[in-house]
Amino acid sequence: MKSSETAWVNPLRAPEDKRLPRIAGPSGMVIFGVTGDLARRKLLPAVYDLANRGLLPAGFTLVGFGRREWSKQDFEDYVRQAVESGARTKIREHVWERLAEGMHFVSGAFNDDEAFDNLAATLGHMDATRGTAGNWAFYLSVPPAFFSDVVHQLDRTGMAQGADNQWRRVIIEKPFGDDLESAQDLNAVVNHVFPEKSVFRIDHYLGKETVQNILALRFANQLFEPLWNSHYIDHVQITMAEDIGLGGRAGYYDGIGAARDVIQNHLIQLLALVAMEEPTSFSPRALRAEKLKILRATTPVEPFSETTARGQYTAGWQGSEKVVGLREEEGFDPNSTTETYAACTLQINSRRWAGVPFYLRTGKRLGRRVTEIALVFKEAPHQPFSDSQAAFLGANAVVIRVQPDEGVLMRFGSKVPGSTMEVRDVNMDFSYSEAFTEESPEAYERLILDALLENSSLFPTNEEVERSWEILDPIIEYWADSGRPDEYEAGTWGPQSADDMMSAHGRTWRRP
Repeated sequence: MKSSETAWVNPLRAPEDKRLPRIAGPSGMVIFGVTGDLARRKLLPAVYDLANRGLLPAGFTLVGFGRREWSKQDFEDYVRQAVESGARTKIREHVWERLAEGMHFVSGAFNDDEAFDNLAATLGHMDATRGTAGNWAFYLSVPPAFFSDVVHQLDRTGMAQGADNQWRRVIIEKPFGDDLESAQDLNAVVNHVFPEKSVFRIDHYLGKETVQNILALRFANQLFEPLWNSHYIDHVQITMAEDIGLGGRAGYYDGIGAARDVIQNHLIQLLALVAMEEPTSFSPRALRAEKLKILRATTPVEPFSETTARGQYTAGWQGSEKVVGLREEEGFDPNSTTETYAACTLQINSRRWAGVPFYLRTGKRLGRRVTEIALVFKEAPHQPFSDSQAAFLGANAVVIRVQPDEGVLMRFGSKVPGSTMEVRDVNMDFSYSEAFTEESPEAYERLILDALLENSSLFPTNEEVERSWEILDPIIEYWADSGRPDEYEAGTWGPQSADDMMSAHGRTWRRP
């Protein structure tokens, strides 16, 4: 075992020449949409947790922008409630008081010139009194329809452009459009004001420790990489299952659907990390180059009538709770054809992955909440066991559990104790929570800090976003002309058509 002085350091967590995480320099952040659900549940607790871990500068300043007529004290009270409800670390009063000193709120609408003039003046005052040094990140936690208004106002007031030795960055929440054309339009709007190096598109899944561990698992271990190809792997399943329904998001979700909401961003990004070639380094440029190579080689498999599936959940049982179907959800159009379950088959046209299908699926009201990547191996070319001896032996698999029980599982065959030769599947299970005493930071902690540090390794570029839409658009266009989605009962694992797309090739979905 290596000594502590030479222990391996994840290069995605810290520079290669340092052992400790970097601390953000003088800076501040403006959150547009600060009164929304995402800011309350995720962003504000993440900011506090970063401060509590000593990763923000002493003069860090947080400015909220919204329609409410709040005083500074009103905003502090709102942030305190959000922190108490959602922070990962314990409240320490001296940390809170220091952070609260730098909190300010500006009232106004996104098309209100006076409000943005006031915001510009506030930032100037903060630069003079808080030591933020003119360095500002603008977090757009707002629907894409408002991107243009906010970016235009930042440009008009000069807030988008810093002086020499100052930086200005924009952090954008998904969705990045709803098809290729709209994504290109949004990118054009943002890149007209902010250069691409200053644009940080959030995909919170990429901030999860287990997602980053994909690269460590592959490239730090000789055990896996020689087998990570079409010679040994039969197929790959990438699953993001939710056990909840729309949860009050009917207005947002109708017209979006599972494919746009999850597959285009989260699952295709996971595919890129699983399938990419080894980068020359873990720099943003090197990682992006390899991810883009994979995305450019990725295409959907046709005919879509056999290689895709979509569905809407009906009433059923979620555990011990009786739940309503999609069409009975409050605020949802019962005639809508928006899917709550989506599955598709993709292929990667490269030597490493030729002939290996990648099955991506996501859905609401499924059997349980789980996100995982399963690499299912081919059968051994020859087995000296009789059918009865190997009756309970399945395919070998490596399963990367992203959530909720983060870890890696290996499934392989082993002899059953006894006087006869009987082989069955067993699991070797690595759990993050059991192997490490350190608690994993929340994804938004990591991503906010990286944006302040200008580390863009975990942020999709405009090219990645547009290529993802190019992959998915043909499937969505096919579905648009295919009538109503199939139905599946809440608490099950999706429609029958999803099982059929696998069984046609002698495969089955893994039941997490």
